[in-house]
Amino acid sequence: MDHMSIITQVSNPKEEEILSLIKIKSKSSLKKQRNRSIFSTLFCCFRNYNVEPPAANTTSILPPPVEENGSPPKPPAKYLLPEIMISDYGKKCVVIDLDETLVHSSFKPISNADFIVPVEIDGIVHQVYVLKRPHVDEFLQKMGELFECVLFTASLAKYADPVADLLDQWGMFRARLFRESCVFHRGNYVKDLSRLGRELSNVIIVDNSPASYIFHPENAVPVQSWFDDMNDTELLDLLPFFEGLSKEEEVYGVLQNLRSR
Repeated sequence: MDHMSIITQVSNPKEEEILSLIKIKSKSSLKKQRNRSIFSTLFCCFRNYNVEPPAANTTSILPPPVEENGSPPKPPAKYLLPEIMISDYGKKCVVIDLDETLVHSSFKPISNADFIVPVEIDGIVHQVYVLKRPHVDEFLQKMGELFECVLFTASLAKYADPVADLLDQWGMFRARLFRESCVFHRGNYVKDLSRLGRELSNVIIVDNSPASYIFHPENAVPVQSWFDDMNDTELLDLLPFFEGLSKEEEVYGVLQNLRSR
């Protein structure tokens, strides 16, 4: 993509307000409450990291199949994911977050941006400057070989879809899920893994936000939030772990050991 010219003059008050908010997420501790901002209309920037999981009778999940006339149970009307591809039979499903997990994006011009993505907000086109996390290319290529990979972000598709087009040059993501596929629970967009249509004992979520997987913490591989540290090696360091995990019969035992470290 050709880099578009950096905005040097801001005439619209709302645009000025947007561009003045440099970070999509604060670099402060993940345990601290984020303040709402205009970015919440586009990115998954407002998260309450102290959110509690819902009670068993209040979760917003798809109903279980019901047997009819003694015949095999039918699946729910619609799962989030399509039927698994033949090439992915036997593979576990890995759900991967986007912002602060694979990339960091900002409305502020960044000289070393890997991508510049135009996004229309209220009739005005803004340039979103995107940095790739170090080793993300190697990470995605290897994960795509080992797993059925799904991009699941709480950001809006108008931003996340073009970023994913540029990021995933190899087509490693079998599906992409956006904000409308999340469950809005106590101020957070939660990724309800039970709605995917995959066996939960073979589903892993890779995400920097604990609030995103509050319904299924036992399926999570937490990662540190990434902003601009070009010496970061977390994605690279995780690959041996995922290679081993891909050979396990189910994920719960391995992930429990990971959490207990």
